[in-house]
This record gives sequence, C-alpha cells and structure tokens, in this order.
Amino acid sequence: MADEKARALGMNHVALEVGDLEEALEFYGKLFEIRLRGRSDTMAFIDMGDQFLNLTQGRTQPPDTARHFGLVVDDRQRLREALEGTKARILESRGLDFLDPWGNHVQVVEYRGIQFTKAPEVLRGMGIEGLEKSPEALAELAGKGMGKGRD
Repeated sequence: MADEKARALGMNHVALEVGDLEEALEFYGKLFEIRLRGRSDTMAFIDMGDQFLNLTQGRTQPPDTARHFGLVVDDRQRLREALEGTKARILESRGLDFLDPWGNHVQVVEYRGIQFTKAPEVLRGMGIEGLEKSPEALAELAGKGMGKGRD
C-alpha cells in the first residue's frame, strides 16, 4: 500500500570516528572481549552478536556533548571499573556515561533493566547464558504485547 511506512526494527551498527585505529582497538579491548567481524586499514568492525560497532580512523568532529549512543552491557559496574585508569572521561550521570579518548559519548545501560532483548539463540551464540530481565523490563515488554517479555 502506498500510504504504509517502513518500520524501524533496530540498529545494525553504530559507527564511531576515532583517532588511531590500533589505539582504539586497544582501548575498547581493555573494556570488552573483542571479536572482529571484519577489518580494513581504516576501519574495524567489533562483533556484538547480531550487531556490530564500526570504528573508523579519522575523527572529524569536536568531542560530543549531548549527542551519544546507548550501549547495552551485561554488567555496568564491571565496565565502570575497567574504565578507571584509561584515557576515558567518566561523566557525571545517573548511570554510567563516558567520553572515549576521541570524544565519543557512550551512555551505558544494563541489559536486565531495559526492554532491549537479544533472542535466546543470539545470546547462546555469544556465549552468554542466564541474563535475566528485571520485573520492570518484563512489564514494559508485556505492555507492548511482546509475549511475556521473556528473553
């Protein structure tokens, strides 16, 4: 039908501009277990199950202020600890926000507390088992008619 619109289904990837690609891989490798999906001389693609993070060499913008992207992790406190002693700048916030060494603003949220859900087979493929959703996240999913809100 001509008046129907396409539906946004989620994010495939986020692209971040970084200064030096090797330094960026080293920095993010201190924070996360990294598996590369692909790589060129100026880009690296860090696998996140059915999504990926694209690091592109050559920062063309000033550091981010309000603009950011939300990154879902299994353990926000463990990430906070890993950030200490790096060149990242942890920002004051209700949760965990930081600027990476190139000025990319990352807002970190924990999987259990949000409606974002990975399919069980994707989690298994990532080697992750037993991540549970909070009752609030389950209720939010159920309120949208998304089953019982189970992972």
